[in-house]
Amino acid sequence: MTEIYLDRFRARYASRAHGMNASEIRALFAVANRPEVVSLAGGMPYTAALDYHALAEVTQAVIRDAGPAAMQYGEGQGLPALRQQLTEVMAAEGVRAQADDLVVTTGGQQALDLVAKLFCDPGDVVLAEGPSYVGALGAFASYQAEVVHVAMDDEGMDPVALEAALQRLAAAGRSAKFLYTIPNHQNPAGSSMSVQRREQVVALAESHDLLVVEDNPYGLLDFKGELRPALRSLAPDRVLYVGTLSKILSPGLRIGWVAAAEPVRDKLVLLKEAADLCQSNLTQHVAERWFATQPWLRQIEVFRDVYRRRCTALLDELAASFPPGCSWTAPTGGLFVWVRLPDGVDARQLLPKALSARVAYVPGAGFYADGSGAAELRLSFCFPPADRIREGVRRLAEVLHEEVELMDAIFGDRR
Repeated sequence: MTEIYLDRFRARYASRAHGMNASEIRALFAVANRPEVVSLAGGMPYTAALDYHALAEVTQAVIRDAGPAAMQYGEGQGLPALRQQLTEVMAAEGVRAQADDLVVTTGGQQALDLVAKLFCDPGDVVLAEGPSYVGALGAFASYQAEVVHVAMDDEGMDPVALEAALQRLAAAGRSAKFLYTIPNHQNPAGSSMSVQRREQVVALAESHDLLVVEDNPYGLLDFKGELRPALRSLAPDRVLYVGTLSKILSPGLRIGWVAAAEPVRDKLVLLKEAADLCQSNLTQHVAERWFATQPWLRQIEVFRDVYRRRCTALLDELAASFPPGCSWTAPTGGLFVWVRLPDGVDARQLLPKALSARVAYVPGAGFYADGSGAAELRLSFCFPPADRIREGVRRLAEVLHEEVELMDAIFGDRR
């Protein structure tokens, strides 16, 4: 298309549309999905581990017993029976909620978009871990919010860094609309917030009158089945809880939810109805019957076992193959490992060489709103089998060794 033709549309875009760009992950999909490439990039759940015989029976029962209702429009807030089942999912992690507290959404991503739409005006500040989930950063950017990152380490978000960020904002006469955090097996870093830090973060939120958005896709995917207290369980009136079935059942159902106080819930329902009228009634009925009739915790144990073995394969091969100067997280659950490269190695510039070696990852810069993360990258262990994961890590290690040797030859001690 000619520039003149494109300008015809660009001139009419809303101001918020000009800063919208494709995510690092989506841009990789076309290449990473080639069969010869070992993709350690996208966080696609291993849906082949589902009990498809049981899922087929559930779906058939929905069509047989509730076909006309399942094929009809539904409520903007979501199917009441499903919302009740979702409170049981939350209860499995010690989070109390009532069905009326929940708004069902098209995956967790729509939940984040609706929350951003509800709270963010252009120029508003959102606090978020650095690095943070790329989909959340995209949602906040689409409403022209300014993301201020809070440092994290192997114990999750650093409360000292959070307090410092709050004080800097206050000194500048500003405040944050909310704090966004993934406290369990964080995407992309893989780390989990310690119990002590959860208490400290909630205490800071209380003392600074800060709203918290707790995103919890991975809490039930702890490799040992261990549970940590949800932030919402510590401060239910201050924390909006975002959940999803994408990681514990299927992303294809496109079911997430927000648990929020009544005033927020009511506004979210209005925004949901304006966006798509209502959630798919069919997928809601299928999910509701799945949780009502199936041993769903046993299915989650199957996922945990798959991801635990694949994570072990990834970590073992990193230790065996990667060059000195690299470091990485050792997650206790979830889907991701975060890698820090030797000084001077840029993950984004290295990616074309990795793709030529038939391995894909996501450069770290995509998980920051401020341009950080050049020497970092995310590896996903959820989708390829263990032998492919090990092969992918070896391919990437070869590329890294060559890059480090080249930089040593050029810069020597100046690195």
